Amino acid sequence: MTSDSSASHSIRLGLHENWPQFSLLVLINAFVGGMVGLERTVVPLIGAEEFKIASTTVVVSFIVSFGVVKALANLVSGHFADLYGRKHMLVLGWLVGLPVPFMIAWGPSWGWIVAANALLGINQGFAWSMTVIMKIDLVGPKSRGLAVGLNEFAGYLAVGVTAFLTGYIAQHYGLRPQPFYLGICYAVLGLGLSVLTVRDTRHHVSHEVAHHTAGSEAITFREVFRRASFGDRNLFAASQAGLVNNLNDGMSWGIFPLFFAAFGLSVERIGILKAVYPAVWGVLQTVTGPLSDRWGRKGLIVAGMWVQAAGLFLTAATRGFGWWLLASLLLGLGTAMVYPTLIASVSDASHPSWRARSLSVYRFWRDLGYAIGALSGGIIADLFGPAWAIAAIGVVTAVSGVVVAVSMVEHGHISAVAEADNVENR
Repeated sequence: MTSDSSASHSIRLGLHENWPQFSLLVLINAFVGGMVGLERTVVPLIGAEEFKIASTTVVVSFIVSFGVVKALANLVSGHFADLYGRKHMLVLGWLVGLPVPFMIAWGPSWGWIVAANALLGINQGFAWSMTVIMKIDLVGPKSRGLAVGLNEFAGYLAVGVTAFLTGYIAQHYGLRPQPFYLGICYAVLGLGLSVLTVRDTRHHVSHEVAHHTAGSEAITFREVFRRASFGDRNLFAASQAGLVNNLNDGMSWGIFPLFFAAFGLSVERIGILKAVYPAVWGVLQTVTGPLSDRWGRKGLIVAGMWVQAAGLFLTAATRGFGWWLLASLLLGLGTAMVYPTLIASVSDASHPSWRARSLSVYRFWRDLGYAIGALSGGIIADLFGPAWAIAAIGVVTAVSGVVVAVSMVEHGHISAVAEADNVENR
């Protein structure tokens, strides 16, 4: 008891105060993002060209398995993190992810690819969730947007860089196994750093709870799920927007490479288009995350959803690398406006004692969008063509922005800043 009290007493919240661990978690999340980047360019083409799968719906089945499993992993990750510690869940995520690049590189059938993506879903649900939760734990309430922006910057810049590198390698050496050697390096480095250098952040949560003016709220996971899904208007707005954001991302993940290839684009040029979107998304989050701390969350989320919709409409309506490059830039910009801001808005609306669980519910709904987007996009593409699939998801994305405009209120941002000031003045 004395050691816990002394540890809590020595804890300080803030990016400057915790920069070594924060920087380490940024690096680890780059490796987490790289694991997803392995698949952005090459895997849909493996299904169509190497395994000769004619149905778009079947080709995108690997994204469905990834999305469903990742959503479920997200749902339990916050609860398990509170029970067993953030670091333990981070290490477990890397242990489960270790076989993934081997299975994709040398799997003898499409079933191996689908199974590998189920494991990748667990890896992402645990490892990515823990890096973002631990950063929020470290910095406290005043800099959540900045913390999330830096976390997502590292992850999605790595997605973009890896998508480009795998496209380049595949163009020159083949679709398998050479592009996936990168993944073996990511998994080994991520696991090693997580085991040897990461420290748990539960003491930081206890410190924040002790200084939270509203006092502790002992509520069940069922109540947290209800609030984060539909019981709180801000949490509802964030959850549906997160789902639709990843719905259009899941569709683009599976449909875009096939759509571009049908017009004769080389694997390397497809890799460039698939890299630009997450790279812009990743880099600009270092700007949009802090801006949401200053300007508030709602406006960035609404505008970001509409910019994404514009990028999707432009992709569907045009032909040629230049137009598609511009559309990819718009998709990256819109997603950068939305992605860290949604996580920060969920944190604003959640008490520190159940914030990890609230974030896990939000991430459940958000990443279920991968499966819904890939499946619905595949079905529409098989029935009407890929351009119709892209345009239809664009309509859904625009409507989601309207829902946020109507449902969300800005008081979460204001109360978070006031709470930060209260903590600093104590």
